Amino acid sequence: MRRAYKFRLRPTARQHVALGQSLTSHRELYNTALQERRDAWRLKKIAVSYGDQSAQLKEIRKTRTDVAVWSFSSQQATLRRLNRAFVSFFRRVRAGETPGYPRFKPAHRFDSVEWPKDGDGCRWLPEARRLYLQGIGHVKVSIHRQVEGRVKTIQVRREGRRWMPVLSCADVPARPLQPTGAAVGIDVGIASFAITSDGRQVINPGFGRAAAAKLATARQAVARKRRGSDNRRRAKEALAARHRKIANQRRNFHHRAARALVARYDLLVLEDLKIRNMARRPAPRPDLDRPGRFLPNGAAAKTGLNRSIHDAGWARFVLILRAKAEEAGHVVIDVDARHTSDRCEACGHTAAENRASQAVFSCRACGHTVNADEHAARNILRAGLARLAAISAA
Repeated sequence: MRRAYKFRLRPTARQHVALGQSLTSHRELYNTALQERRDAWRLKKIAVSYGDQSAQLKEIRKTRTDVAVWSFSSQQATLRRLNRAFVSFFRRVRAGETPGYPRFKPAHRFDSVEWPKDGDGCRWLPEARRLYLQGIGHVKVSIHRQVEGRVKTIQVRREGRRWMPVLSCADVPARPLQPTGAAVGIDVGIASFAITSDGRQVINPGFGRAAAAKLATARQAVARKRRGSDNRRRAKEALAARHRKIANQRRNFHHRAARALVARYDLLVLEDLKIRNMARRPAPRPDLDRPGRFLPNGAAAKTGLNRSIHDAGWARFVLILRAKAEEAGHVVIDVDARHTSDRCEACGHTAAENRASQAVFSCRACGHTVNADEHAARNILRAGLARLAAISAA
């Protein structure tokens, strides 16, 4: 298995400055390489590749001693990062999506440097509780758990004034759990974060909603500060710290909820939700009788729903659940989300009117009445078992 381990660096004052300088140098390289690609195409209709730009690094390092301080491999990784942005751009163009041309990175949007191989410009030293980085030195690391497998890549991220190393490891051994023989369908939602087909409920903590007042206060503090001032910078750091706390709380909740589900069930069935579509803003409704005016489209109400969807973090939860199930030797499968909420489990009648309310399912054909979320979870489980049987038969 492939797993990532995240710790916290404890740099000295000198190392803290050096880490910031390294980040600035790699950001300059990224932006300069982007400018070269843009100018080459705009002026000469020439497409510059990663290979072309990587070949220039040796000459750049000869003439710029401040650039030569840092690892050659990490600079190549930064150029590959830009290349991936262009690959994604052209893929979206071919697919007819909104392409989004690669943009220059300001300081607050470039927060990581990657070393593609342990031992090449960096070295993980768990016995000494240190991480060696070229140009920075041996930096102390707070190691709170054992790193398993083989360290492949090392990334250092800036989170506020903290520096976090992320180790991507291959060949991490699995930790299979004792089989329970149980299978479950899981219906995720807003009122309850999740309800299982056997009636268990996972309460939605709503960390973002609970901290909404503090976030609003922090945003107002930023808005009152003069642009470019140190006071505004400090206010933005305080706002970012509040967002990080919410993200950490949400991630911790996801890990705990996923671990509890994986420990209890061998087979977990989820809806294949299109979360991007669910959180999309409603299209404007032009008023044909009054050109230039628009009719109400429910955007205000949809904004609150979208905020709740993002606060729940379903997509991240599913990723964590899959990783923990793989580690435990259990199975997670997706099923089509269509008609899981409005098809009667008793008679099979399907109609939107069956969903009498958000909380109650009442079949218009047979009168079967039950909790709507539990009913949807049982439909999800039934579809998952049918899909699993079809795969086994094939």
